Amino acid sequence: MTSASLFRLGLLTLFLSFLSPLSLQAQDASQTDAPISLEEGVPDDAAILERIDDIFAQLESLQGIEASVQSGVVTLSGTTTNADAIELAETLSSRVEGVVAVQNQITRDASVTNRVTPAMDAARGQIEAFIRYIPLYALALGLFALILMGGWLLSRAQFIWRTISPNRFVADLISTFVFTLAFIIAMISALSLIGATAFLGTLLGAAGVVGLAIGFAVKDTIENFTASVMLSIRQPFQPNDHVVINGEEGRVIRLTSRATILMTLDGNHLRIPNANVFKGVILNYSRNPDRRFSFMLGIDPEQDEMEAASLGQATLEKLDFVLGDPPAVGLIKELGASTTDLSFSGWVDQRNTDFNKARSAAISAVKTALEAAGFSLPDPSYRISIKGGAALPTQPVSAVVEEMDTSEETTAPDKAPDVPDTSPDTSLQERVDAERRAKGEDDLLGNGGASEL
Repeated sequence: MTSASLFRLGLLTLFLSFLSPLSLQAQDASQTDAPISLEEGVPDDAAILERIDDIFAQLESLQGIEASVQSGVVTLSGTTTNADAIELAETLSSRVEGVVAVQNQITRDASVTNRVTPAMDAARGQIEAFIRYIPLYALALGLFALILMGGWLLSRAQFIWRTISPNRFVADLISTFVFTLAFIIAMISALSLIGATAFLGTLLGAAGVVGLAIGFAVKDTIENFTASVMLSIRQPFQPNDHVVINGEEGRVIRLTSRATILMTLDGNHLRIPNANVFKGVILNYSRNPDRRFSFMLGIDPEQDEMEAASLGQATLEKLDFVLGDPPAVGLIKELGASTTDLSFSGWVDQRNTDFNKARSAAISAVKTALEAAGFSLPDPSYRISIKGGAALPTQPVSAVVEEMDTSEETTAPDKAPDVPDTSPDTSLQERVDAERRAKGEDDLLGNGGASEL
């Protein structure tokens, strides 16, 4: 193909590209300007108007709107106070079969009288409905009051709850639960009587959501309160008991709905959250009045350890504050590097004897008896070696004992040794009693309980 032919082909292509938009525009114009054709079976103006009037008559908000139809064109006129009614009338009219177009000439009434009157009529209708329902409301209120009064009287019957639970705190808790249950039953019964079940469902749902949110917010408080209920039921300790809770030692002052309050042996206040107390380890020294003390003494390995143990046991048995049942015990604990360790133990009644005083007096009495009988209680001895030289000479402990021992045989004392006063020290207990008598938080221990939950 020659260059001339290619040039002519390009001009032809360019000419056709200009003609295509013009032809499309002419086609669209012909379609837009085309006349609306008459179709068979299309409703006439009277039928369209009748259909529109029937629709408007069924809707209260469209009562003041009038329509006219001319050649399929609907003209809407009139006034209304509702802006939504104007749009609704136009939408419904355009959907009627045979309507070509809709002219909306509806005006919105802005007069105060026409706006206040419907509101007053609605309020008057609600008042009249309320008056008609007054007997039903009164019956529902009476039923609510009757059930609530019955629940209140039942919750105040303390002799019933004290019979079920001797603990006052638990009895008050049951009483409060009964009253709350009565209130819920009264509310459900009254709302069901007036037919407000939907409101009841909404109320219960809202209460559940609020309760869940509050539960997460006060989780620690609820945990402590639940623990206080369980501690009040189980009663692992009583006021003035000597306890050790999670390593914290002291005497119990009171148990509250949040914490357990102790007075340490130094006279300080110690508050432990009830959740920690309930989940922790509790050692109660006061629950059993009989308590065992024990101690160890070491004697020379060359001496008769059995005789020393028997002598120490006999000495403990002669002490007035040591109980005969269970009996005192003297045993060989172990053989040490430079001593034979002896273990001694005895029991005391904590109601009549101070534990620490008794243990101190027992150690002194046994030590004195052993030394009086010729037994030595030596200190540990060690052999020291000097690097590069010979070991230093040492003298056996038995040789020292033989030099110091002037008696031919060991003898036990004939009478019980003199011991100091071992009566109970009540100073800390008196301070605890003074704290309990002082006005303070409610006590959930013993026969006491919370006056209010």
